[in-house]
Parts: sequence; C-alpha cells; structure tokens
Amino acid sequence: MAKADDTESIRELIAASVRGLSNGFYTPAQIESALVHIFGPDTALINDGTYAIIESNGVMAAAGGWSRLGTLCGGDQFKSKPESRLDPATDPARIRAFFVHPDFARRGLGRMLYAWCEEQAHRAGFKAFELIATLPGEPLYTALGFQPLERYTLPTPDGVGLPVVRMTRSIAPIEE
Repeated sequence: MAKADDTESIRELIAASVRGLSNGFYTPAQIESALVHIFGPDTALINDGTYAIIESNGVMAAAGGWSRLGTLCGGDQFKSKPESRLDPATDPARIRAFFVHPDFARRGLGRMLYAWCEEQAHRAGFKAFELIATLPGEPLYTALGFQPLERYTLPTPDGVGLPVVRMTRSIAPIEE
C-alpha cells in the first residue's frame, strides 16, 4: 500500500514510465506536456488506501490502484473540482494511475496490480470498472478484457493534448 511519504518516489516512477514506455505512441512534446499537466501522484488514492506499489530489491517497479471517487485520470495537478464518491450499486469503480518502470515492463506487474484492484473493488461492492487508458496502456487493458467506449484527446493548457481511450469491463466475482 502506498503511503504519503512515497509521493516523490511515485512521481519519479511516473516520469520514468511515461518517458520510457510512451515512445512510438506519443510525440516528445505530448510526453513532456502530459508529465506537467496530466500525470502525477494522486494523493486522494494514497489517502484512501486504494493505491499499491510493487517493489523489487528496494526499487519501486510499479504502482497502480483503483478508486471509489469520480475522477477518471490525472494527478493532483489535473483536478479542477472536488471529487464525488461513486455509488457501487450504480457506478463503475475507477482503475487509476498504473505505471511500470521500463526496467520491469512486461513482467506481469500490471496484471498483478489489476488483480489486487479487482479483489478490493469487488469487496467494496462494485460490479464494473471504467478507466482512461493511455495509448501504451491500451494493449494491457484490452488483454484484461476491457472494451473501448470512446477515443478522444485530453486537453492541456499548452494546447498539445494527449490522445486516450475510455474503457470499461465487468468485475469478475471472487472465487472463495
């Protein structure tokens, strides 16, 4: 579970992940703009206990979580209004802020984070997830069974924008 004092390490992981894994999907300008205006630690997830980190030999290898709050994406700097709480009976929970260090990519860490999120959200009464996938993240979420709902560009104050995909899937029942 991530703690408040992990925030700077999470910020460093996000920068390494975005710069290392977004090449070929986004331009350098989109990558740098997103790091300033969109991506960053979301302290609401950390404070809510719904954000996990995976370490390997003392190095933060991956981080990600889920949320019972309405925000679909972005770090603290991206939020413009107070967040509303979701109703598990009618709203999908959110998958949020999955980042993997490039040195640990394609080793199943994203799937491990997702399994943890799915179990936790199911126990909280949620029946489905919704997320905003980056283009490099879309293959993982597709492999996990998410379906695209829409493609659009997140606006940024500098006018660069970031293409993303809003996706959804049902939460599988837990086998006890």
